[in-house]
Amino acid sequence: ILERSDPGSRFPLVGARDLDIGSNSIQAYSIFPENEYFSVSYGSRSENDRSVELTLEKPLDREEQPELSFTVIAVDGGSPPRSGTTQVNIIVLDVNDNAPVFTQKIYVGQVLENSPEGSAVLTVVAADRDLGVNGEITYEFSKEMSQTDNPFTIDSMSGEIKLTKPLDFETANTQEVTVTATDGGGLSAICKVLVETFSVDISDVNDNAPVFNQTSYTMYVRENNVPSVFVGAVSAADADVGLNAKVTYSLAPVAAAERPSCSCISVNSESGHVFVLRPLDYERLRQTQVTVSASDAGSPPLRANVTVRLVVLDENDNAPLVLYPGQESSPASTELVPVSAEAGYLITKVVAVDADSGQNSWLSY
Repeated sequence: ILERSDPGSRFPLVGARDLDIGSNSIQAYSIFPENEYFSVSYGSRSENDRSVELTLEKPLDREEQPELSFTVIAVDGGSPPRSGTTQVNIIVLDVNDNAPVFTQKIYVGQVLENSPEGSAVLTVVAADRDLGVNGEITYEFSKEMSQTDNPFTIDSMSGEIKLTKPLDFETANTQEVTVTATDGGGLSAICKVLVETFSVDISDVNDNAPVFNQTSYTMYVRENNVPSVFVGAVSAADADVGLNAKVTYSLAPVAAAERPSCSCISVNSESGHVFVLRPLDYERLRQTQVTVSASDAGSPPLRANVTVRLVVLDENDNAPLVLYPGQESSPASTELVPVSAEAGYLITKVVAVDADSGQNSWLSY
């Protein structure tokens, strides 16, 4: 059935057969489980021949539900009633009801001036939710562009834009083109492409500090870890170029009063990888934090700081400890019970604790 078929559309089914007659013959049809898209209707052409039709109550959408299955049940009027079933599988056929959509409204690319013909600039990407030909997309520049002056060419299938000639920074440092994506059914979408031409004659000034890709980091390690275990990484980028953009990492110095309770964390200066240097005990240290600094190689260097929180995860490394009755004395605990005590009389209570946490500390007796 085509998606977007009009509500009220009818689709005939082969009716059930019942060898009985009169009220013992087929009396009703129903759908199980009921759904919002179809209902079943029936009429009588003869005593043993009832016409059955599915009626569409709501338009189908292939992109939301490509298939639909349900059971049609025929029931006779006997006592007790008897029934028969048939499975109905609906396959929703695609129509071109979705236009292409670009991943961005505006694409920005940068090209070094005097880059040779054929140099890649960028790739525009559009998607279409339809199937087959309706979902096949081709790309082209808008018709109003002069093909003789256009310094770009676009691959109609991939959307990759390349140079047809070198660009001159002094002539124009920005070019703007419009790209149209059209599917096999004729629906289309447009986007703008801005291409900036730049020269390498500009000397970079160290005016950008490194920026971490997160405002803070939380890392986890299980207690009793092996020494120097890797637990995560921090990462920062610098918008400058050359040495001004080279980032190194270190633990930021802190005042004695602010030093963490555990000096067990190390960071690799080049990669930003974070390591725990020695085994930790959850029962003694549940979490700690340090400040990691990212510095560039400019003069003077610029830096940024970020907080790294280390959370220690518990392992079941502690056995339960019985608090009562005491276990230090050698004689077994003695409890007195009245002669008149009935069944269910509380004699004593064993009390135990476990130093672990969570399920590791749940006790059963």
